[in-house]
Amino acid sequence: MASAPKPPSLYSRMQAHGTLTEAPRDVPDARFALPSTIHWMRALAILVADLNVDFAAGRTFYARVQARSVPDRELNTVCEQLLFVLNQIAALRALTSAPNKADVARTAIVAWYYGVYSAASAMTAAMDGSFQDNHTETARKWQERFPATRLAMPPFADCLSSVLPATADTELVPIRARGRHSLVNTPTTPQEAWGCCAEYLSGTAGWERWNVEERVRETGAFKALGVSDFRKKAARDLRDAAYARRGIGFLQQASRYRGKANYRDAIFLAYGTSVPTQLSGFVDDMLAVLQAFAAMAGAYCSLRVGKAAWTDFVDDLDRKKAISLSPRDVW
Repeated sequence: MASAPKPPSLYSRMQAHGTLTEAPRDVPDARFALPSTIHWMRALAILVADLNVDFAAGRTFYARVQARSVPDRELNTVCEQLLFVLNQIAALRALTSAPNKADVARTAIVAWYYGVYSAASAMTAAMDGSFQDNHTETARKWQERFPATRLAMPPFADCLSSVLPATADTELVPIRARGRHSLVNTPTTPQEAWGCCAEYLSGTAGWERWNVEERVRETGAFKALGVSDFRKKAARDLRDAAYARRGIGFLQQASRYRGKANYRDAIFLAYGTSVPTQLSGFVDDMLAVLQAFAAMAGAYCSLRVGKAAWTDFVDDLDRKKAISLSPRDVW
C-alpha cells in the first residue's frame, strides 16, 4: 500500500505561490540566506578578535582627537545613546544563555542593530552636536564623518563613496585584495573573514542600487519621461545621479542585515530542523562584534567630551545602573 504523500512545506508553498508581499521569484533561496547571515557575523567576530578592537585600542586609534566644549544637551545625548548601547550589550549577554538559539536569533539581531545604531548616534553627537531623526540619515552622516575620513576602526572602516558600478568596483579592488571567500562557506581565518566582509559590502551596494532605482521610479522627473525602465539615456542619467549620491558604510550594511532578519529572510531563522545547530555561537558572535563597535564609539566619545565629563558619566552609570552590565566592562 502506497504511503500518503507528505504535505507541502511552508518553504515549498512560498516558492510556488509567494506571499502577499513577495512574488515566488523573490522568495529568498535557503541555500544562501541563512549561511550569509551567520557567516558575515562570524567573519566580523574573527576580525575584531584578530585586531584586538577594545576600548584601549580605540583610545590609541583616536589619540589625536581633540576635546571640545560640549553643551549640556549635546553631552546628555551622547551619554543617553551610550547607555542604550550598554543596554543592548546586556540583552545579548542574556540571550547567549538561551538553550536553543533559534528561539532568540531574530530578537538578538534587532538588539545588535540598535546597539550599533545608538553607538553611531553617540559618535556623531560627540563630533559636532548633530543628531539625525531617522536611520537613513544617521547612516549617511556616520559614513561621511567616520569611514570616509578614516575615523572608523577596522573592521568597521570599509566604505564605498557611491554605488555607481564603476566607482564601487574600483573601490572594492583593495578591499577584496585582503582575501576572497564566499559567504556561503564558514570563514575560519582572518583572510577568509576579510573575503566575507568584501562580499557583504559588494552585496549591500547591489541591494542599495535596487533601492535607488525604486525611489527614482517614484520621482516626478522619471514619470515625466513616460518610460518604465532605464534603457533610455535620460532615465539612466537620473538613476546614475542618484547612485552617485549614495555611499555605503558599516551602518548601511547593518541596516540591511536587520531588515533581512526582520523581514525578507526571517523564515530561515526559525524554520528548518538543522537551524539550531547552524546557529550555535551566532549570538556570541553578535555580542563580540557589538562590544567592539561600542568600544570604538566609547573611545572616540571619551576623548571628544573630555576626561572630566567622561569620568562623571561612567561613575554615575556604574552607581545607578539598572542593568547587570557595568560600563567598565566595555569602557
